[in-house]
Amino acid sequence: MKKTLSVLLSIILVLSCASLCSAFAADSKAGFGEYEHVIIIGIDGLGASYEKVDSPNFDRIFADNAYRYNCHTEYITTSAQNWGSILLGVDYETHGMTNDSTKENRHTSDDELHSIFYYTRQAMPKAKLVSVNHWPNINYGIIEDDIGVKKVNRFTDVLTADEVIHNINTINVPTLMFVQLDDVDHAAHTYGGFSDEYYEAAAESDKRLGRIFDAFEARGLMDNSLFILVTDHGETTDGHGGQTVEESSALLAVAGKSVNKTILPESAHNRDVAAIALYALGIELPDYFDSKVPAGLFGESREKTVAENPAPSQDNLADALAFPFVRGFNLIMPAFAWIYDIYYRAGIFSIFA
Repeated sequence: MKKTLSVLLSIILVLSCASLCSAFAADSKAGFGEYEHVIIIGIDGLGASYEKVDSPNFDRIFADNAYRYNCHTEYITTSAQNWGSILLGVDYETHGMTNDSTKENRHTSDDELHSIFYYTRQAMPKAKLVSVNHWPNINYGIIEDDIGVKKVNRFTDVLTADEVIHNINTINVPTLMFVQLDDVDHAAHTYGGFSDEYYEAAAESDKRLGRIFDAFEARGLMDNSLFILVTDHGETTDGHGGQTVEESSALLAVAGKSVNKTILPESAHNRDVAAIALYALGIELPDYFDSKVPAGLFGESREKTVAENPAPSQDNLADALAFPFVRGFNLIMPAFAWIYDIYYRAGIFSIFA
């Protein structure tokens, strides 16, 4: 009887500890360093407009992943303020970049704040880093000029997308790639943010998004790639820069093998892209970052989730709740008998006498 009681109490103790440790590890590190490539597609001026236009490529890429149409932007809804935050991981008040400053001043590694390209280069000295943009200020004044980033400026979205696909199809696929498309913002400035021309440009951006994603998928890269879509700000009939709902709503969407199917939390910002990208590559986030990995974004890999953790129904909820303990029991039982025998011979369980 004493021996039986000792065995039962020991099993409960070991399984409880194993389950707690396993849960903590999955919660804190899911998605960390799981990806070899991160590609970020930024669409200037798009805001949350994919809610209002036919966007079949966005739907097929992100419907079973994570997204939110109305993430927060910086309170000044202009390009440099937001692209600066998205790439540097801090709010506008911290980095202070403007459209004029990014046009006039080169950003280098000697500056106090650094982009995600800088931290990727520090962690991976041989990584291929690429930035292809329609709006040249990003390459000139936001991404460092002295850390070996391949920078390409193309002055139409068609040429920008072509350049991106060319880079994807080369042998050395980028570890980190940032892409900025600008035609949607151009349409808003020319015709107004609620015009037919604006929404037509938004629909065209969806086609280019699909082309870029398909190029990645055709090379089999999505097994080890995180694909991110982000917008800097939205538009009104009079442009952007203010704090209306339309201007200050940003689309953020993430697709990858360990990305949960979820709507991102209301607290999500477009600047969270910086934290997501570094985290996915296994790079620890700087302490000063305002950028965070949104809660619930990452989970176990798709294959592991389907094979080992089927979604519980009302009929098998009790089994689902018990699953971690059963799994833990099966994993440790081969060694348990041997460990118990040593402890028992040493008299450790005599306290139950």
